[in-house]
Amino acid sequence: MKSAEVLFQKLSEEAGEGGYFLNPDKDFVLDLCEGLLTNEKRFGYMACPCRLASGKKDDDLDIICPCDYRDSDIEKYGACYCGLYVSKEVAEVKKKISSIPESRRGQRPLTSTASLIPTAQPSPYPIWRCRVCGYLCARNEPPGICPICKVGKERFERFMPQ
Repeated sequence: MKSAEVLFQKLSEEAGEGGYFLNPDKDFVLDLCEGLLTNEKRFGYMACPCRLASGKKDDDLDIICPCDYRDSDIEKYGACYCGLYVSKEVAEVKKKISSIPESRRGQRPLTSTASLIPTAQPSPYPIWRCRVCGYLCARNEPPGICPICKVGKERFERFMPQ
C-alpha cells in the first residue's frame, strides 16, 4: 500500500505538470492523502475524503479525486471542496481559503459548448469529454488517461453538441 508521503509526491508532480497547485499546508495535504488512501483501500478508488462515498464506483465517479467540481470550485472559491487543490494566489499565500459550499447536487447537467465549435463537418467519430477538466477528443473510445488532468477513461462521457 502507498504511504501518504508517496501519494503526496505523486499529486505534487501531477499538479505541477497540469498547472494546478496543492494546498501549501503540507500536514493538511498529508491528512487528505491518508483519507484518499483509506477510501482507496475501502472502496477500490480514491473518493474525496470530505464527501460521503456510496461504495458504488459508477455513483461516485464525480467525487473520485480529482473530482468533477475541482476546477469550478478553485475558480469560484480559491480551492476545491476538500482544500487539496488551490488557486495560485492561495498557494502563494496571497489569499486565504474561506468556506467552500458543496457543489455536488446529484448528477451535474452537461453544459454545452456547442456554440463555440464550428459546425462545418460532423466528426465521423464520437466525441468524448473529460468530466473533470472538459478535454474533448474525437475517437472511437475515450483515452485511457486524460492527457490534461490524468484521470482514467471512466471519467469520460459522450459529448453531444446541441
